[in-house]
Amino acid sequence: MIKVEKIYKSYGSLQVLKGIDLEVNKGEIVSVVGPSGAGKTTLLMIMGTLDKSDSGKVFIDGHDLSNMSEKKLSDFRNNNIGFVFQFHQLLPEFNALENVMIPSLIGKSNWSIAEKRAKDLLEMMGLQDRMEHKPAELSGGEKQRVAVARALINDPLVVFADEPSGSLDSENKRELHELFFKLRDKLDQTFVIVTHDEHLASITDRTIHMNDGLIIN
Repeated sequence: MIKVEKIYKSYGSLQVLKGIDLEVNKGEIVSVVGPSGAGKTTLLMIMGTLDKSDSGKVFIDGHDLSNMSEKKLSDFRNNNIGFVFQFHQLLPEFNALENVMIPSLIGKSNWSIAEKRAKDLLEMMGLQDRMEHKPAELSGGEKQRVAVARALINDPLVVFADEPSGSLDSENKRELHELFFKLRDKLDQTFVIVTHDEHLASITDRTIHMNDGLIIN
């Protein structure tokens, strides 16, 4: 479902990615691991269209993202790609329900449809009693579950997660990791997760090891 071909990326004289080839199947949970500076997050950002490679191609569901205009790429990203970051990136002035609805409203969805979908997702996350709370009123684990719901609001083809449990305590980490697998089983959702968490990497369907800008196995 995701195919990456010969991806190279440099920042000035620093070559970060050195010819990456990778495929991810639909419904697969893949972890990407390696030391700091290995190129993991850069690869994730390129696959998620938040950064551009110097050369190479990225395909998602048969769509060649390398040749899309900025407008088409932005629309494709909003409709087909979800993101979960280490520090949730929720907007502090909006409550949990509104934060989840935002990508759907950006995609021109009807308010009532977006609201129902957001409520359903927050209930799935066990947050039915926290919908009206703003981020400052939520725990770290609750914030990250809101972020996961937001990533799922447009029924994306793939969710890219960058150290999603990196700022959580052990109990919330365990709950978040279990949630990814529940969502895969219930929604057939695809996840690509950059992580330093050895336990999470050990339970994913496949682990991609990176070092010095290359996939090493």
